[in-house]
Amino acid sequence: MRVFGLWLLAMAAGAAVVWNSHFSADMSFFLPSKPSAEQKVLVGQLKDGTVSRLLMVAIEGGDAAARAKVSRALRGQLASQPAFVSVQNGEAEGLGAERDFLVRYRYQLSPAVTPERFTVEGLRAAVGDAIDTLSSPVGMLFKPYLTRDPTGELLAVLDQLNPGDQPETRAGVWASRDGERAMLLLQTRALGSDTDGQEAAIAQVKDTFARVAGEAGASGLTLSLSGPGQFAVKSRATIKAEVSRLFLFSSLGIIVVLLAVYRSGRLLALSLLPVASGALAGVVVVSLVHGTVFGITVGFGSALIGEAVDYAIYFFVQSGRQGLKSWREVFWPTIRLGVLTSALGFGALLFSGFPGLAQLGLYALSGVVTAALVTRFVLPTLAGGHTRVPVPGRFVNGLFTALGQAHRLRLPVALLALAACVFLFVERDGLWDSNLSALSTVNEVDAANDGRLRADLGAPDARYMVTVTAPDQESALQAAERAGEQLDRLVADGRIGGYDSPARFLPSVQRQTARLASLPPASELQARVSQALSDSPLSAGKLGGFIEDVEAARRGGVLQRKDLDGTDLALAVDSLLSHGPDGWNAMLPLRPSSEAQDGEIPVEQVRAALAGSGAVFVDMKSEFDTLYQGYLSEAVSLSLAGLVAIVGLLAFSLRSARRLARVLLALVLTVAIVIAGLHLIGERLHLLHLVGMLLIVAVGSNYALFFDRAAAGEALDAEILLSMAVAALTTVIGFGALALSSVPVLNAVGVTVGPGALLAILLSAVLVYPARAR
Repeated sequence: MRVFGLWLLAMAAGAAVVWNSHFSADMSFFLPSKPSAEQKVLVGQLKDGTVSRLLMVAIEGGDAAARAKVSRALRGQLASQPAFVSVQNGEAEGLGAERDFLVRYRYQLSPAVTPERFTVEGLRAAVGDAIDTLSSPVGMLFKPYLTRDPTGELLAVLDQLNPGDQPETRAGVWASRDGERAMLLLQTRALGSDTDGQEAAIAQVKDTFARVAGEAGASGLTLSLSGPGQFAVKSRATIKAEVSRLFLFSSLGIIVVLLAVYRSGRLLALSLLPVASGALAGVVVVSLVHGTVFGITVGFGSALIGEAVDYAIYFFVQSGRQGLKSWREVFWPTIRLGVLTSALGFGALLFSGFPGLAQLGLYALSGVVTAALVTRFVLPTLAGGHTRVPVPGRFVNGLFTALGQAHRLRLPVALLALAACVFLFVERDGLWDSNLSALSTVNEVDAANDGRLRADLGAPDARYMVTVTAPDQESALQAAERAGEQLDRLVADGRIGGYDSPARFLPSVQRQTARLASLPPASELQARVSQALSDSPLSAGKLGGFIEDVEAARRGGVLQRKDLDGTDLALAVDSLLSHGPDGWNAMLPLRPSSEAQDGEIPVEQVRAALAGSGAVFVDMKSEFDTLYQGYLSEAVSLSLAGLVAIVGLLAFSLRSARRLARVLLALVLTVAIVIAGLHLIGERLHLLHLVGMLLIVAVGSNYALFFDRAAAGEALDAEILLSMAVAALTTVIGFGALALSSVPVLNAVGVTVGPGALLAILLSAVLVYPARAR
């Protein structure tokens, strides 16, 4: 009972670790553990960048007036909530505070402020341009500020801060392109990686909308949301629901099979102990090693039931007649060899730079080894001598009859395998899906809705990014300004549509000082203004406020980050300028030109323009593709290394080239036929199909090794055959359930291992079971 007591203590300690573990469903599953400089930008944007904190909101139904009314009420309610740092819907009154701030600091922010601008000729030209602006579409906006800002610095600032195409306007608020939806753009205080915070913010939006729509009597209106936060929350909910559903489905299926075989609730309960122990051990080890357990890892663990329960089946069915001592001497070595092959296969994944893949490998390795150890040392203590399982004679006799005819299938199997190999060779260039989005839980409907709302709002997708790193904030802003000068040339040439920069919202102290030094003293400015406006329709005597504002700017000094508090400019600066472990990072998102096809920009021209500036250009999509290709290549290499290790172990254990060849042939052909079949039905392979192939080898090796015992001259009795058949069936149920999942990574494992486990035992019977035994 000492072993049982130690097991109980281990289970209790493991439960305590799991209770305090952190579970995540964010994009960290797909991100590198040791990113390059470009990948650091990618990781930062996905976790905490501006785009990751955006929520796009659409109000549909009713008429434009009703939608606008609810939009205003919704903005008013949400803007006062601490969960949001910015709520925009295009209302003019919502821009008042920002405009006052920009007017106050226009000389620090305006790129037009130079010494030449405040000469007599510069003032004459600037005032003339400002007067001409009055007849333009923005004239009504600028007219109240003409006498205080006759050089048009406010317009220069607004033009610089303009993020590009603005949404349509209906009834005074933003609307979709077709005018059928009122639009809002929200930025959450919670980081993109904070799924709980994102979920709370989304719930607040929905609750507030329901309340204000009810108060407005607009019951026909509906709310639509999208954005990275929405995707993360929905993804987590999907994974949770799928894990629960699949666990229930596979568990019920396996329980029904075991009850039919055991005809004993006691043996059924004992059979589930290795499963529970393995699943718990997997979560505990992953949590202790990685700190965070991905939801997909837990979902994958539900399929572990199918393999972990095999060991208990072998024990109860095989030891019932043979006895415990005989089982340990005769059968345990074969089971142990199968466990070791699984451990080597999954152990290779531990060296992956892909955290998700490393977690899956660690989980499977820990779970399988723990389940086997519990079967070997704990179950005999708990089961005692009452483990006899009735062997259904008709069923087993049918299996023996089928085995007796299995050798007749060798030629058809050989032809099928040859066809599969030829097919895979011909289709080798189209087997793999090179897009990481193949692993995404975002469905086509949600993706289409996101694209529609993003187009309506002109919201950034931050595909193209320039980043600079410096030891302090001032150096980062100066570096951003230098990179901006290079990008300005590309904008002027029409190569790119524009870019954002934190230096536009908070120029470097160096640049602000230079601008303020361009402003002449009040007396000198008064004289220049009088001379410049001698023939102008605008009287110099009306510009007293202008003279005072310039002098106030000269004496007020530079704009600092703390001065931005309470404005949307603070949000812009903080989202584009951040402090990290490597220093200060400034982000400059690029926008394609309006003439660009498919939103592309000339990547090589941008890189050439930035050469030598210290700035790093990142194409997020290209980086994603490169990242995924790197993962795939690495995973293939690691899997091959694991396969070599398995071959070495089997060669050492079997000590026969012929026996080794038979076992490996059954496993390799199983994998080839399954993959060919998947591709034939239109399934493009990705990273998790590769994990499925490893699982086929891990599961199938147990079947092949038992049939190999018969090839070595040992009898294949009814208990062994029954245990193999039941183990194969439970494995198919456990992994096959994942094929019903809508989560791509889980579905991939299910559609690979489910049929693979069944095919593995069939091919092992055909290719490994000796003809002389028939």
